[in-house]
Amino acid sequence: MNRAEPPAPFTVTLDGRPLTGLPGQSLAAVLRSAGVLAWRTTRNGGAPRGAFCGIGHCHECLATVNGRPNRRLCLLPARPGDAVTTQEGTGRAELAV
Repeated sequence: MNRAEPPAPFTVTLDGRPLTGLPGQSLAAVLRSAGVLAWRTTRNGGAPRGAFCGIGHCHECLATVNGRPNRRLCLLPARPGDAVTTQEGTGRAELAV
């Protein structure tokens, strides 16, 4: 019997730190599997936030991906080379990037 080959891992980064992802994972899943629980802060008070609902309703998992702020990581498929940046507040200042 032939065994299926496991999917080839790839690298994404969070604030320049390399993390390993697998095909089919969301960016939130890649971060969570690496032990990262928060990747943005709130507008008022700077409280840490990460994945909460996991289905795109709560917007807690927002981050900047490849220079684009306010991306919901629970809905965004991870791709080789994706660069995730911790987002502070609304992420509006990053729009100029």
